Amino acid sequence: MRILLSNDDGYFAPGIAALAQALSTLGTVTVVAPERDRSGASNSLTLDRPLSVKKAANGFLYVNGTPTDCVHLAVTGLLDELPDVIVSGINHGANMGDDTIYSGTVAAATEGFLLGIPSIAISMVAAGRDNFDTAGQIARGLVERFAREPLREPILLNVNVPDMPFNQLHGSEVTRLGKRHKAEPVVKSKTPRGEPIYWVGAAGSAADAGTGTDFYAVANGKVSITPLQMDLTHFQQVDRVRGWLRS
Repeated sequence: MRILLSNDDGYFAPGIAALAQALSTLGTVTVVAPERDRSGASNSLTLDRPLSVKKAANGFLYVNGTPTDCVHLAVTGLLDELPDVIVSGINHGANMGDDTIYSGTVAAATEGFLLGIPSIAISMVAAGRDNFDTAGQIARGLVERFAREPLREPILLNVNVPDMPFNQLHGSEVTRLGKRHKAEPVVKSKTPRGEPIYWVGAAGSAADAGTGTDFYAVANGKVSITPLQMDLTHFQQVDRVRGWLRS
């Protein structure tokens, strides 16, 4: 089995090292990750300059671009053979609800999905204990299932794992995305020269976190597994907009 790994925290992040270790005996593991932290990069591609690929001492490949760049390069020319599955992570922090729109972790998996390869984004809902091995075991279990039961069509899974020992998990649940309140206001500051600068505010708290959501599952010690799709068409408004344009 050929497994491609990427992330948005950078090739040096402990999460991707734990992921590579967890999957190492399942097949050929190749890591292509950003050279620095690109959290929040979403699905951006670098089109205004060429990209370079270098190899770290541990064999990981790193790219001076975004998570999407990494997967795109790997799948469209860097690798001699296409991967059977792509896993992005382990992200240090949750990617639930609205987070998925901005997440570089989810974006790397999304790029694989759009290129026709089953892909998983896996995140650890950080609580200060850094149980990356737990998330690694969850990722391994999912990849093993892919190997045993290949799907007829590409699938994109967004997985969030509570930060706790594996034996303390309360199982897993297939969920829908919840929703956050709007973000906190920007944080205003000044440079040493008195010039105004702004930090993007923190993400809002969960607004839709009821039964069936990713927020609810994780809060109850369960692994959240959410199938995602990329068709953004608002089908319920198609006829309404069509009539509005004709009026």
